[in-house]
Amino acid sequence: MTRTPDMPVHIRRDRFDPAPELGRLRTEQPVSRVRLVTGAPAWLVTRYEDVREVLGDSGRFGNSEDGRPAGAPPLRVPDTEAEVPRLWSPGNLLAYDPPEHTRLRRLVTGEFTVKRMRRLRPRIEAIVTEHLDAMERSGPPADLVQSFALPIPSLVICELLGVPYTDRADFQHRSNIRLDLSLGLDRRVAAMRESQEYMAGLVAAQRKRPGEDMLGMLVREHGDEISDEELTGLADLLLIAGHETTSNMLGLGTLFLLRNPGHLAWARQDEHIDAVVEELLRHLSIVHTVIPRVVRADTVISGQPLKAGDLVVCSLPAANRDPALTADPDLFDPGRKVSHLAFGHGIHHCLGAPLARMEMRIAYPALLRRFPTLRPAVPFEEIRFRMYSVVHGLESLPVAW
Repeated sequence: MTRTPDMPVHIRRDRFDPAPELGRLRTEQPVSRVRLVTGAPAWLVTRYEDVREVLGDSGRFGNSEDGRPAGAPPLRVPDTEAEVPRLWSPGNLLAYDPPEHTRLRRLVTGEFTVKRMRRLRPRIEAIVTEHLDAMERSGPPADLVQSFALPIPSLVICELLGVPYTDRADFQHRSNIRLDLSLGLDRRVAAMRESQEYMAGLVAAQRKRPGEDMLGMLVREHGDEISDEELTGLADLLLIAGHETTSNMLGLGTLFLLRNPGHLAWARQDEHIDAVVEELLRHLSIVHTVIPRVVRADTVISGQPLKAGDLVVCSLPAANRDPALTADPDLFDPGRKVSHLAFGHGIHHCLGAPLARMEMRIAYPALLRRFPTLRPAVPFEEIRFRMYSVVHGLESLPVAW
């Protein structure tokens, strides 16, 4: 099993699957005590209906405490105390509850509608083709993560936001540090601070001369409704979420399909790709949990009493593999018709879900049709999974064709 022994149970993985212990807890103790990576005690919720209940009720289960995401560590990092407020709260939708969350999310919702995504489709198709052409010119072997899975969503979100793609190496490096749970808190906080400073510079430039991208739109149309600090935090969140999640789905999903040729054949066909993508999202569930919730008043979940002030963390992989959701949940079946929770649920449902779906629906079949003999270039046992990351995926995927 590829897992990290010192990681909490809700972050452990067995390659494509959640830790077996999660399944046992879901059956025997669906609401159990755990300790978060930050050291804070919390209740772990593992059943599908219970997770939907927690995520769907922002009145009983809040998303923030003291202006920081619930469960965030009390930062005591040298020389960073003065930075704590702006690192954790302004503009970061993950740290907001209504009505402030409603106000900020409303400003950007229109940019992520299905209709808006359809207008982006030709550009996404062109980006995918450009990277496939580059892979073909370079020839095998190639690292699919670095040559395909990571740059495609990175370029898309950069163009959408108005972030120079030439800066990608730096912001991707900072993203890796921020999401790496094996690193010390001081390094992760320093990377967050650097990311905020970088984005603040872009916001300042957009205030002076708004572009045609999302940052420019927010300045032109909502400049009086959003502060520079809020715009910085919002853009920083969209940048990191916009490339980390989709890139890991593309890499991990491709490896899964290569290991399952029958499903791979479906993924080549446009008429089946929507179903394949939805089942990959459910089956792989690369986001271990959403931001912990804080209990607003004494309540009960699945028979377990919770007290006001308690933290609750919801396991998305456990919920998406719940037998109460679908029959044979550990099997990959694109024929399923279920409402999975890979993008969360409720008011914090992933804003970029339409974009992520479109990128995957375009990228998977294009890759598999261009290279019909695509295969891993190393034994499966040598492929390195991201075992310490907030977002599950692959460190690299050497391929040949």
